[in-house]
Amino acid sequence: MKCYEIMERLEELSPTMYAEDWDNVGLLVGRREKDVRKIYIALDATDEVIEEAVKLQADMLITHHPLIFSALKKIQSDDYIGRRVLRLARHDIACYAMHTNFDIMGMADAAADEIGLRKREVLDITYEDDIAKEGIGRIGRLPQIMTLEECAEHVKKCFQLEHVKVFGDPEATVETVAICPGSGKSVVSDAVLAKADVLITGDIDHHTGIDANAQGLMIIDAGHYGIEKIFIAYIKEYIHRELPEMTVYTHPLVSPYTLM
Repeated sequence: MKCYEIMERLEELSPTMYAEDWDNVGLLVGRREKDVRKIYIALDATDEVIEEAVKLQADMLITHHPLIFSALKKIQSDDYIGRRVLRLARHDIACYAMHTNFDIMGMADAAADEIGLRKREVLDITYEDDIAKEGIGRIGRLPQIMTLEECAEHVKKCFQLEHVKVFGDPEATVETVAICPGSGKSVVSDAVLAKADVLITGDIDHHTGIDANAQGLMIIDAGHYGIEKIFIAYIKEYIHRELPEMTVYTHPLVSPYTLM
């Protein structure tokens, strides 16, 4: 199957028109006409990921986060991004990114499914037409009322996490929940306006956390990687279902940092 044919199937799931204007999605390195038989899936196109894709003789690398984000004026081995681009090009591996288009059409509902969120709606609307409203994150109700501490344990169990960072009273009641995989600082105000009891997300700093609490919003910070790692299994399952002839490899689930 040609690379562009696989791209078409991926874009049926998460059309690129839903990506934010500042984002960089789609085919970032490689040939649209390349024959693809082996696909490697990872969250990020790190040196380790690329080396594993080379080792396995993958034809295509699919990641959530874009390898190339800012404009490049030079592609050379002295720069870590340039080095990765050259490595992929040398081994004729196509590199395709599904970032905010997947956040909107895939990730948000998948994360909401994991915690059992009911009666959900879009948290931050970024796209709207006559048929639908789509956007970042979801807000809805938990299967049952919990304390903040119980909700934190629920999140840890659902996303297989050892730790989460919590802002708020552990004994406070939680029913209405907003969830935003990845970095959720930008949706705190949306969660407050939507009257969520708690926002489950990642990358929440000290001041954002305490300021959210001051506005009546509790926070469960599950980490950027902690929730978004579901991308790997999601895309693997989608490819197995839609393109069963493909051989699919996935990068091991290993946190990029260590708590000591």
